[in-house]
Amino acid sequence: VQLQASGGGLVQVGDSLRLSCASAGRTGSSWAIAWFRRVPGKEREFVAGIRWSGGDSIRYADSVKGRFTISKERAKNNVYLQMNSLKPEDTAVYYCAARPLLRVSTLVEEYDYWGQGTLVTVSS
Repeated sequence: VQLQASGGGLVQVGDSLRLSCASAGRTGSSWAIAWFRRVPGKEREFVAGIRWSGGDSIRYADSVKGRFTISKERAKNNVYLQMNSLKPEDTAVYYCAARPLLRVSTLVEEYDYWGQGTLVTVSS
């Protein structure tokens, strides 16, 4: 399974960005896809996750609820992270990850496949 995250960039406080995660390979219907982020010097943290099929079963980190929206486009094997009302503390490298189980986990170690990351910088 190959994952490729894209869409990062430099934005101002309050701006929006949409990240994309393209998946290729043997991702099946019983998978969960998630976004994590990492600030230099800190651990990777869960941002949002979604089930690939069988209903959305979406989860969000408290820090992004109401501002970020995760969605999927199965025809294109893409998962998106729409980020609105961006704050300086959202600055991080964002990674998409996949696991061959339907339950969305918030734990880094429960994901088997990772994309290369895309940098989001929110300037004040």
